[in-house]
Amino acid sequence: MSTTTVEELTEVAAPEPFWTRQRRFGVALILLGAVAAVLFGSLAPSEDARFTLTEDATGAALAINGQFGAVLFGVLTLIAGGLLAAGLLKRWSNALLVTGIVTFVLSFLCWQVAGQFLALEDTLSGTMDLALPLILGALAGVLGERSGVVNVAIEGQFLMGAFGGALIGTMAGSVWAGLISAAVGGVIIAAILAVLSIRYLVDQTVVGIVLNLFALGVTGFLYERLMQPDAAKYNTPPQMPSWRIPVLADIPVLGPVFFHATLLLWIALALVVVIHFGLNRTRWGLRTRAVGEHPTAADTVGIRVRGLRYLNVLLGGVVAGLGGAYFTLVATGSFTKNMTAGAGFIALAALIFGRYSPIGAFGAALFFGFAQKLAFYLAAIGSPVPNQFLSMLPYIATIIAVAGLVGRVRAPAADGIPYIKS
Repeated sequence: MSTTTVEELTEVAAPEPFWTRQRRFGVALILLGAVAAVLFGSLAPSEDARFTLTEDATGAALAINGQFGAVLFGVLTLIAGGLLAAGLLKRWSNALLVTGIVTFVLSFLCWQVAGQFLALEDTLSGTMDLALPLILGALAGVLGERSGVVNVAIEGQFLMGAFGGALIGTMAGSVWAGLISAAVGGVIIAAILAVLSIRYLVDQTVVGIVLNLFALGVTGFLYERLMQPDAAKYNTPPQMPSWRIPVLADIPVLGPVFFHATLLLWIALALVVVIHFGLNRTRWGLRTRAVGEHPTAADTVGIRVRGLRYLNVLLGGVVAGLGGAYFTLVATGSFTKNMTAGAGFIALAALIFGRYSPIGAFGAALFFGFAQKLAFYLAAIGSPVPNQFLSMLPYIATIIAVAGLVGRVRAPAADGIPYIKS
């Protein structure tokens, strides 16, 4: 191995100094805290901001003066940022960062909710609903990208999954047949992606974009020729039932959201845990990470690089197909042209923002879902803050993360690089 290669590998593997990352986070929180304390505090009216358990103004869980709350939580954000920037409490740096972000959001909410009320259960439920397909799509991306295959085709997998779930679910009269068909639809796009990018070494990003257009065209054509003329026969799939777990479903706020839900939500949450554990604690995970970081070295110890990439891309297709099933079997009850509306690209952004890890992707998807839900809420109460601004915040955060302004976001070293066996 040449000296240049060793230096490059060392540079890639070397972690960024912790102090630099901590200082960046601290400075960012200080700026956010100043904005919250000064701007939000001055704009917030001196009326109570009510956070309720129910979907109306009754049953308040917390009531706080909007102006006081905005200033208080802004100051807490400043304190968290100051501790990070000063290099104090290094062992608790992650907790300080999370605290700073949460208090900034609470400061903003105190400003916006003053004189109004925010239903906590409805907000959490809406966040999970909007984040559910993003979680599954981001997990599909994790499986591919940690193996070294860029998956830009999540949008196409969503579309094929949504179409397959609606068509077969309607014809079979079974939501479970629709769910299986949705997974098959995602696998079809994943299989084409795998063959073209792994076997024929076609540029993976280009293939992904082409497959998205292919899925859009095929599903749109079949919708107009098959579903639209006879919706009762081909486009009225049964809806996935919500199952209730006794006792646990009675827990305030969390119970109705997590324990009175559809099977798809439980599958998504289980997959986050299973994939995280698998990548970090199993032989399959070790081999997957080796193939994504250094396929040549993995090949020399007997790992079938291409075979493992095929397997993981196809597994990702199953997961993304299940994400597509959400749109027709849970959210709407029918298929329409381009109904995913770019959700696959949002899932891809969540994957990057989550640093290519299952837990990170899950958190990023929740962040995106919360931002969208909050945008709907602000539009409903007539907030002076444009809801489009909140809708674009997750993407701004992703750009900042990718640019490395708040810490390094590094894809696997061999991500997007076809492997040619020497």
